[in-house]
Amino acid sequence: MAKAMPDQKAGEAATAAANPLEFHVYGPRNLPCTNWRDLLNSSWKNPSYRRMVIACFIQGAYLLELDRQEKRDERTGLAPQWWRPFKYRLLQPLVDERDGSIYGAVLEWDHQAALSDYIPFRPTRAPAAVVALRGTLLRAPTFRRDVVDDLRCLAWDSLKGSVRFPGTLAALRDVARRFGASNVCVGGHSLGAGFALQVGKALAKEGVNVECHVFNPPSVSLAMSLRVLGETAGELWGRARAWIPFVGSQPAPDTSGGNSESEAMASLAQAGMARWIPYLYINTNDYICCHYTSDAAGGTAAVAVDNRGGAGNGAGKAGVATMVMVSKGPTKFLAAHGLEQWWADDVELQVVLNDSKLIGRQLRSLYAAQVARR
Repeated sequence: MAKAMPDQKAGEAATAAANPLEFHVYGPRNLPCTNWRDLLNSSWKNPSYRRMVIACFIQGAYLLELDRQEKRDERTGLAPQWWRPFKYRLLQPLVDERDGSIYGAVLEWDHQAALSDYIPFRPTRAPAAVVALRGTLLRAPTFRRDVVDDLRCLAWDSLKGSVRFPGTLAALRDVARRFGASNVCVGGHSLGAGFALQVGKALAKEGVNVECHVFNPPSVSLAMSLRVLGETAGELWGRARAWIPFVGSQPAPDTSGGNSESEAMASLAQAGMARWIPYLYINTNDYICCHYTSDAAGGTAAVAVDNRGGAGNGAGKAGVATMVMVSKGPTKFLAAHGLEQWWADDVELQVVLNDSKLIGRQLRSLYAAQVARR
């Protein structure tokens, strides 16, 4: 048997010693890093590229907390590997003041790193700042705080009572003011997706619309279930009344022109009022978020609205929900809820139109506020 060369042995030893969460081990295989070619044809114009990079940023937010727990410094930390290849740097970690845990990161475009690779300005559609929010970590140092917020979301369908909510909202509002709302993204996974969705909605009520990417957001809550049951009971009662003969004065005619949720969404879209609808990335095999696509055909899905036609086929219209189905994806629960599926190279997307009743119900108050302002 031929003996291995010294450099080959060194390479094998380095591979064996590599942390499984390092970017070159765990991250996307064929995702190009930002370089001077992006000045001619920006990769950020590609919806799939945006999805994969923002998922990498969120993974970096997870690793910031793991680096803190395992006492890794700036030199040995794993988190920076997940944003440096795309020419971003850490502007501010989002820290839970109760236990010091890191639940998110504010990243900004790194001009100095970009200049070193002959990139004098930010490529088209690359955000100036990104707020990335992690989900639940099942580790002792932060397990308690994460689970409390999980239970809060389950019970009340809201995270506004969490200590982390005002900190996240303040950070997002600050970068939106500094860089402009159109140059800012917020993204989150699992519990972090719940925060991203709610702080994005809170800013939209103020008239500040930032791009929002949410991966596997929680869709199950007791409060929402009770509301759905109430709406269903009301609908059934209305149908029953239609079969009961009416005695007395005639009922007032319905002048609303149709009160179904889809018709309301369509009318708002035509009026140009539904300006903020987040990008939702959902696997229907994930029990935590599958109710967003209860009326979908199956598979893995994403709801996306892009006022600039960035839905993947150029057919998107302002305020119209577009369902992006993933034909191949993980089917087991843990993998279906995992973040890594969203930067996988073999994910196949098929763009179809659909309507998510749950996201429409959650954004109803936002639309009502926009109508009132007009």
